Amino acid sequence: MSTRLTVAQALVRFLSVQFTERDGVRHRAVAGMWGIFGHGNVAGVGQALVEAGPGAMPYHQGRNEQAMVHAAVGYARTRHGLSTMACTTSIGPGATNLVTGAALATVNRVPVLLLPGDVFATRPADPVLQQLEVPWAYDVTVNDALRPVSRYFDRIWRPEMLPASLLQAMRVLTDPVATGAVTLALPQDVQAEAYDWPDELFRERVWHVRRPVPDAAALAEAAALLRGARHPLIVAGGGVRISEAAPALAELATATGIPVAETQAGKGSLPWDHPLALGGIGHTGSAPADAAARAADVVLGVGTRWTDFTTASGSLFAPDARFVSLNAASFDGHKMAGLALVGDARAGLTALAAELTGHQAPPAAYDTAGWRAVTDAAFGDGSGDGPPSQSEVIGALDAVLHDRDVVVNAAGSMPGDLHKLWRSRDVEQYHVEYGFSCMGYEIPAAIGVRLAAPDREVFALVGDGTYLMLPTEVVTAVQEGIPINVVIVQNHGYASIGGLSQQVGAERFGTAYRFRAPDGSFTGEPLPVDLAANAASLGLEVFTATTAKELRAALTAARESPRPTAVHVVTDPDRPGPPAEAWWDVPVAEVSTHPATREARTAYDGARPAPHTRPRL
Repeated sequence: MSTRLTVAQALVRFLSVQFTERDGVRHRAVAGMWGIFGHGNVAGVGQALVEAGPGAMPYHQGRNEQAMVHAAVGYARTRHGLSTMACTTSIGPGATNLVTGAALATVNRVPVLLLPGDVFATRPADPVLQQLEVPWAYDVTVNDALRPVSRYFDRIWRPEMLPASLLQAMRVLTDPVATGAVTLALPQDVQAEAYDWPDELFRERVWHVRRPVPDAAALAEAAALLRGARHPLIVAGGGVRISEAAPALAELATATGIPVAETQAGKGSLPWDHPLALGGIGHTGSAPADAAARAADVVLGVGTRWTDFTTASGSLFAPDARFVSLNAASFDGHKMAGLALVGDARAGLTALAAELTGHQAPPAAYDTAGWRAVTDAAFGDGSGDGPPSQSEVIGALDAVLHDRDVVVNAAGSMPGDLHKLWRSRDVEQYHVEYGFSCMGYEIPAAIGVRLAAPDREVFALVGDGTYLMLPTEVVTAVQEGIPINVVIVQNHGYASIGGLSQQVGAERFGTAYRFRAPDGSFTGEPLPVDLAANAASLGLEVFTATTAKELRAALTAARESPRPTAVHVVTDPDRPGPPAEAWWDVPVAEVSTHPATREARTAYDGARPAPHTRPRL
């Protein structure tokens, strides 16, 4: 039996009956579609969505193609990769705008389906509107820019290609290891072409997400290493949260007494006040966690990619420390030249706990009380009459937010301060994208988080640089009544990179939002940009705060509002948060005629740790 449909109609119908299942719980694999329509997809995917109706495929109207991907990633990450969204665009600039979002999804291994329009397969005229002409390869289009940032890419030149490609796309979207951006480029004439499809294509299909257990011999070896360790440490990464392994991690830590430090993606794996929780690790980590890392002789990494911030550019751990890496991806499991436990985080932690039955790690004391005092001082008491520091903004959020509320952030100096200071009270509360650290992620991702978890209040923290880069999806939040809260931190420029610029001797060049001075530099008066008025003009309910005292009241009012809101606060950039507890390698020009750069190079050479000799796979 067969059904005659267009390629786009078949695609939408197929996606509407795909499901994932893990631990006996079923999820819709593609829960909705974001779209901006143009001549490359309006007659195909656009028409198919109208015909299918919102019950088959809910539709969300985007304003920027990159932002649509960020929203889908925020949704998928909140759903632990078990459910995602698709994004459809026209050809040309609509399609190429997907590239940044696709890279973010693939770097973070979060599934998202991209459906960009493409040139005519039948080539009725060349070039058609928005077609890139490549004289030496006429099958190349702008969508080929998505190849290196996609985990799966195909172009559907003929209807007959679609079924096999759809199955491959779903394979990647539902594979915790191989997942990321999946791109199916759709020539605009093929989208509208009819074909007789086998009815089997449209039957419900369930993609089972397994929990593979690491090899028994490797588990025994890992347990032996941990039993013999004098100063063991667990480093919890994003895999703990994707696998929903936080309870298993807490059980292992509690049973063995091994302390836990957290990467950016893993923060919240333990509640902040758990007796064995040391906080964030690495360049933006806490003093107790970094002290434990320097002392550790055996380190168990769970679901971490061992990035430069986590390892302090390879300088944090002792040269003779031994590493065990529990990871679903063999590629990550073998990093740090350690013992790989290739398997699911939850299943692996449960199996390892069984191997370690009765074991207690040697007692070790790390100054968590001292770090709590540092955090308390940075947060302040909310009574200040002047502009708050960025740390006080975080402290105000900590005081106002409820346990199940979510904080979303991605770029600038805020991720570092959050990683150091935020006190996670729920495993889903901390949503910071730091694999790609993409400016503009926060607002659309907050929409995705709220769609995935409608019972949670969501706060997107953005600096003025990030807000000006990609604020457009607040219009979608207003249009659809999605009550996100945008906290706009006004500090007149790119504060994070400005500080780094000064550190490397570049004197904050090109980082301030100011008028030009007579010498041509951007050191004049701050620009008269009214971001609160801008947010209000886009439909947000706006609350303003000029002091630390006002900020908590504004955040409380925003949280209680049923509408999408913005809280605008001008901060004091001259009161930074606690300094970094570990190294991060940002090279400084080795030769220069500029005095500030020469001084920065001298400081760099003096502070740079001796390189470790451990091979890093």
